[in-house]
Amino acid sequence: MQVVRGKKIETLYSAEEIARRNSEMAAQIKSGPTKDLLVISILKGSFIFAADLIRAMHATGLAPEVEFITLSSYGKGTTSQTVKIVKDIDSDVHGRDILLIDDILESGRTLQFAKELLLERGANHVTIAVLLDKRVKRQTDLEADYVGFECPDHFVVGYGMDVAYAFRELPFVGVVTGDAE
Repeated sequence: MQVVRGKKIETLYSAEEIARRNSEMAAQIKSGPTKDLLVISILKGSFIFAADLIRAMHATGLAPEVEFITLSSYGKGTTSQTVKIVKDIDSDVHGRDILLIDDILESGRTLQFAKELLLERGANHVTIAVLLDKRVKRQTDLEADYVGFECPDHFVVGYGMDVAYAFRELPFVGVVTGDAE
């Protein structure tokens, strides 16, 4: 347990566990569809995971191009609604293999939207890599092709994931368990 910004944070997945899993996932990705590979990171929460996973992919000999897309599915509330493109990619995906990277797969609506969008635009294959898979929250039948860890039903922070823009910088995934005394 650590205290960060006056909050107690219990480590769920350590920096070392995450680094080891990223290397394992990169090796799995290398054996998948990688013809003219384009990695698309869904911002904002996936930026640290995407950077580390892409570097791990480089270590396996992969050299993908990298793009970013920003999608919104929450609107003003806390429940997933209609998915909207906030910032689109610039690359043409026609005939390419795409790896979508996101921090966490929960309801599945955002990733389902992104996958269908890229396939409609002519992508050859669209695979999905997520750091965390929170199956208990799934509202679609979407499954990730590459999963770092199963996520219990907790609100998690760190390694790019935030609460009110805080805790993204943490090198581990943790759960806020209360205020520090």
